[in-house]
Amino acid sequence: MSSINNVEIPIIEATNDNLKGYGYLVDDFDQCEIEIAKWPKQGWREIDEGTGNEGGTTEGPFEAWWDKGILYGRNNAVEHKSEYDQDGKYLLGYSYDPNEPNKNLTKDDPERIYIWHVNYHPDGGQLFFPNDKKSFISPLALPGDDIQPNNFIAFYFNGSQGLYIHPNIWHEGIFPTQGSAIFKGKQGKVHGRVSIDLLKEFNSLLYFKISP
Repeated sequence: MSSINNVEIPIIEATNDNLKGYGYLVDDFDQCEIEIAKWPKQGWREIDEGTGNEGGTTEGPFEAWWDKGILYGRNNAVEHKSEYDQDGKYLLGYSYDPNEPNKNLTKDDPERIYIWHVNYHPDGGQLFFPNDKKSFISPLALPGDDIQPNNFIAFYFNGSQGLYIHPNIWHEGIFPTQGSAIFKGKQGKVHGRVSIDLLKEFNSLLYFKISP
């Protein structure tokens, strides 16, 4: 295999203005309504009115934690069944370039984050709301299956508000800037998921700094 491309994406502080199209900031978890997308039609015949969007929502904590330079996550709102889930948890990212031979496997707080996987949910939106007001980061890109690695932006959140993303927004969970964090989670119950393995498809990793 040729050498891996490390693609740096910009990190900016999240505001409702620069989140337009991606989602918005949330002050109250209970008052945030989740968009449920209508089931897509297969041909020219339309989906019957009032059907195709009855799956509702599901809630549960989203846990994220750093362990020796690796960030893991667990979404308790849904079951973990895909090839990208490992023993009920996700491997979200690294604090080091995992392709370098001399890996710095420490518990120190990261200075940058490398990610290898992204996904979106065609069935509904998703809400992450920090329980403990810790700062966090979420890399996002606008809808479209012809996405490229440099289409992503990493948004920084100071922990005082939650993040809501619309259906079809490319993302990869949330990344606490240090230690561990628990987020209240709410999303479409169908939990459709479209994924990209960035290494397999683009021979690339995305990375971003830990603060704007």
